[in-house]
Amino acid sequence: MTRKGFLCLSFIVSTDFSLMNVVETAIPDVLLFEPKVFGDERGYFLETYRQDIFEKHAGKVTFVQDNESKSSCGVLRGLHFQKPPFTQSKLVRVVAGRVLDVALDMRSGSPWFGRHVAVELDAEKKQMLWVPKGFAHGFLVLSASAVFAYKCDNYYAPDHDAGVIWNDPALGIAWGVPENDICVSAKDAALPAFEDAYHFAFEEHDQP
Repeated sequence: MTRKGFLCLSFIVSTDFSLMNVVETAIPDVLLFEPKVFGDERGYFLETYRQDIFEKHAGKVTFVQDNESKSSCGVLRGLHFQKPPFTQSKLVRVVAGRVLDVALDMRSGSPWFGRHVAVELDAEKKQMLWVPKGFAHGFLVLSASAVFAYKCDNYYAPDHDAGVIWNDPALGIAWGVPENDICVSAKDAALPAFEDAYHFAFEEHDQP
């Protein structure tokens, strides 16, 4: 049976201090943060992270690592996650360019198990997507190139690195680009299908 994915819903659940809108997606644990950008002839300014606003909506989080990558058009990175006890939550954004960003629910017992949120992130709008632990994450570069940055609440642990193959037909992810035009690493090309991948346990306290 094909699992139908979800696209992000444009439903603002909160506006805090006129600095940032918080948009609930079709999987409530995945949130889109839209910062206020102040611009004039000199350039622009924005707050890319506000702990008080973030924790009001996503809960208490301590970020310990920031990562950045640059990729060419058609490069797909993912779908990645880390297994316990080194699970990771991520707050992701695009510094330059445009990507299709995907968060896939890997929590067995979740109402959204096997479903995903797909959101276009770009450097113009400067949105940030919150991808909590228990989700696999990946992105596809849609522009000539893209610089992608994200904050993590746990350190990279290569022995606990895991993932799901990006083109598993059971997931029904519409990447919007012909498969022949997509470039993945040898490591990502060897990732298992969703059915064979590691699945997290969905705990009652994980519910939104």
